[in-house]
Amino acid sequence: MARQQQDVDELFDVKNAFYVGNYQQAINEAQNVNPSSPLIALQRDSFLYRSYIAQGNFRIVLQELKNADPMLQPLKSLVDYMSPGANKPAIVADIDTRVAKGTELTNEIFLTVAATIYYNEENYEAALKILHGAEALELRAFTLQCLLAMNRPDLARKQLKALQDIEDDGTLTQLAQAWLNLSQGGPGVQDAHYSIMELAERLGALGAGPAAVGAAAAASRGMWEEAEQMLTEAQARAPQQPELLLGLAVTAAHSGKPPEVSSRYLAQLLDSNPEHPFSKDYNAKTNEFKRLVAQYQPSVAS
Repeated sequence: MARQQQDVDELFDVKNAFYVGNYQQAINEAQNVNPSSPLIALQRDSFLYRSYIAQGNFRIVLQELKNADPMLQPLKSLVDYMSPGANKPAIVADIDTRVAKGTELTNEIFLTVAATIYYNEENYEAALKILHGAEALELRAFTLQCLLAMNRPDLARKQLKALQDIEDDGTLTQLAQAWLNLSQGGPGVQDAHYSIMELAERLGALGAGPAAVGAAAAASRGMWEEAEQMLTEAQARAPQQPELLLGLAVTAAHSGKPPEVSSRYLAQLLDSNPEHPFSKDYNAKTNEFKRLVAQYQPSVAS
């Protein structure tokens, strides 16, 4: 009986809700956990605070971190980085210094924070260096994401094999397989679609990330209405999430809706997420087009 109790993952529901981006559910589950050890309490609080950060509820996290376990303190850097008006170069420089110092590299929470910041900075090599050799399933899945971002599906496939060897039917493994299959296209798109639909059946509401993957897979199969439905349901829980707004702009354009519907989603994305890579690229191209128009305007009125 004692052995069976040890084998039970007390954070099973918390982790699954967090992994599929259902952050409010993760918060609710975490608050119901009565941890059996300080380690479980630390892990619970990590998922709890990261869920609040993902929701943009920074004040709660900063307030509670004042008296929290020292191992949780790296989360303050993540709050600082994600906060509006953040001095991101200074935060990245601080992370660089701490990585070089090396004293926090045994703390998985610091590894997660540092890798997340590097990933958002599109410095995938730095993120991979941080994650190299990490044993935790979540960090292995994060490694696979970085490899896909670097267009290295060959190495990502090896990482997926490692995930499958550890936990073949786990939520993170299923998500990782969907990411890889979608990136490869072809027959893998259908597999990615089925994987996400299975997760939705098993775990309920999906957050922005998995919903965007499922919608992209459905759209790739020409199933525009289903793609739009997945995105709309997820957007009801995260109205300003950029990947959902971008997906909705695309699906609206392909599903026969008036052009202004797609334009509204695009405008909402540009207004609410000006630092998103798509927004920055879109604005750069718009400014370049205006510059070229001005350059080739006739100098004398006809």
